[in-house]
Amino acid sequence: MFKALAFLLLPATLWAQALPSLDNLPRPSTPPPERASPVPAQMQRWREEAQAAEHGEDGVPRDPVRAAQLYCRAARYGDALAQFNLAWMLTNGRGIERDDAQAAHLFAAAAEQGLEQAQAMAQRLGTPLGPPPECLIAPPLELPAVAKASPGPKVAAKPAALPIPPNAPEPIVRFVTLTAPQYQLAPALVLAVMAKESNFNPLAESPKNAHGLMQLIPDTAARFRVKNLRDPAQNIQGGMAYLRWLLAYFEGDLPLALAAYNAGEGAVDRYRGIPPYAETQDYVRRILDRLNWTLRMPFDATAAKPSAMLALRKKTY
Repeated sequence: MFKALAFLLLPATLWAQALPSLDNLPRPSTPPPERASPVPAQMQRWREEAQAAEHGEDGVPRDPVRAAQLYCRAARYGDALAQFNLAWMLTNGRGIERDDAQAAHLFAAAAEQGLEQAQAMAQRLGTPLGPPPECLIAPPLELPAVAKASPGPKVAAKPAALPIPPNAPEPIVRFVTLTAPQYQLAPALVLAVMAKESNFNPLAESPKNAHGLMQLIPDTAARFRVKNLRDPAQNIQGGMAYLRWLLAYFEGDLPLALAAYNAGEGAVDRYRGIPPYAETQDYVRRILDRLNWTLRMPFDATAAKPSAMLALRKKTY
């Protein structure tokens, strides 16, 4: 059904080109993971190079396989347009072997980031089946070269070893310093998340209905027994309770816990790592920058059972 539907989406002028060769199109190999998480400018370059190779533009010979591989590199790290373009190639057999299952995942990822044209296609193809393709699974983060060369903790950081954000208001620092140990959290971690979430504004509200210093949504607040989202103390404690739970759920893997705080643990489980959302990728990178790229934290193992995804992740990497 999906293949028939995808074929009907082809412009009439492409039918004649598509029909003779659909059964003999190449299946591109998946590019190896990057050595370090790329910055948005690099992903844009990959996408632009892919577009030129896909369409034979700007003096670049048409090369659908190379285009798909470049789209894959950018899609893995959250470039929504690359996700959509690769999905379109896959569902229409545009120079590469058709694969509706992979296309459905890619359209869904782009739709989850708010790309309107992807939302229409994701709805048409339905819920993706099976695990996400490798082009949507980002490898575990490694230390950037600058972080490798700089002093400071990188594993199992002690609370006193991490820097406090310089713009953190003193009353908030005092409250977090006193309260975070009750949740077995480093105060600097709580303050770094707070700085990224609300910039220490207790009245902050987001378009996604997140509130307060730790930007809790009502469902998360209820889950961790926060009765008044707008009360700064309750809001901070609710955010700390969620961070404690996430660190236990991901067994101290800080990048995964931060990604889940931003996108939800369900998305992290589904994508077996940091989800392929540009916002989440940037969110994790910016907080890790504040924390000198500490990648692991001590955690309270009694707070949550570990994610079943961790075993799959260990087998993959």
